[in-house]
Amino acid sequence: MNLNKVFILGRVTADPQLRNTAGGQAVSSFSIATNRVWKDKAGAKQEDTEFHNVVVWGRQAEIASQFLTKGAMVLVEGRLQTRSWTDKQGGARKSTEIICESLQLGPRAQGTGPRPAGSTPQAGTSRSGGGFAGKSGASKGSVAEDIPTINIDEADEVKPEDLPF
Repeated sequence: MNLNKVFILGRVTADPQLRNTAGGQAVSSFSIATNRVWKDKAGAKQEDTEFHNVVVWGRQAEIASQFLTKGAMVLVEGRLQTRSWTDKQGGARKSTEIICESLQLGPRAQGTGPRPAGSTPQAGTSRSGGGFAGKSGASKGSVAEDIPTINIDEADEVKPEDLPF
């Protein structure tokens, strides 16, 4: 059995580029930066950043181009695919990309909403928050809903109706 599965959690490096194929299907591409931190043998903190090219098709491409902006956190699930082509100088080129099968939007700053088609983010727009809020439905001017917590130490038994989801 073979498996080609990728999960990437990182920040978008530039606003996604939305295009349409000759057949009219939407395709969007963007890059995600991920980093790792470790200590070397001397105990000094080291950091390394990797950049991953992502391609999204169909309705998800439209959603990505509408909601993702530079600096936004996103979780992408997909598969690796390497494509080959010949550049303008006649040289053989290869590129490995993540073909997105699903994506989850990261936290949004309060008061930010979807970007109108063809617009760029305004200065001062930032993203922050404590967790993924892609399904929260928070819109401009609304107050984020507090998520109830369950303290296991206080409860004798956790009941399904007490769960916040």
